[in-house]
Amino acid sequence: MRIVAGRHRGRSLVAPKGEATRPTADRVRQALFDMLWHAPWAGRERIEGARVLDAFAGTGALGLEALSRGAAGAVFFEPDRAALASLRANIAALKEDDAARVIPGDATRPPRADAPCGLVFLDPPYGKSLVPRAVDALRAAGWIAGDALIVAEVAKTEPLDLPGFEQVAERAHGAARLVILRATAPSVSPPSPPTAP
Repeated sequence: MRIVAGRHRGRSLVAPKGEATRPTADRVRQALFDMLWHAPWAGRERIEGARVLDAFAGTGALGLEALSRGAAGAVFFEPDRAALASLRANIAALKEDDAARVIPGDATRPPRADAPCGLVFLDPPYGKSLVPRAVDALRAAGWIAGDALIVAEVAKTEPLDLPGFEQVAERAHGAARLVILRATAPSVSPPSPPTAP
């Protein structure tokens, strides 16, 4: 597994042994980023200078690919200890420590965001309806910008319905399906506490 393009092009990424982590294949990442780069609903400005969230990070391949292609920063959520070790090793090997923030936790129970992200990658285990749950939680915690693009990888036959988002593209790759959605309603934020008189 390698970074496909950008300043880290060709650099290898490590992955934990076993079946628990399912990294997005190089060819699928290439197809995805080509689509984001050239699509009329996205464009290179969606990547270059962007704040990116890789919410089921695993090895970090999606977020690190974005950093290689010019994203300003990336936040990675990952609860699995073996995957976290690989993720941190990949960030260190690419010397992206300053641009990358790792949160060792579950994207369906995120902490409050310090700033929203305009490009969000969601590649959870298939068949568990984790994408809608994560989107609801991440929006409520302020992680998803009002005009964000969501890139979700789900099983080929897995239904996906996200209220407040419109689907702008879909591509099948083997047993997987990439679905790209754009926010159509503002993110939900908790109300501010009342100020003292």
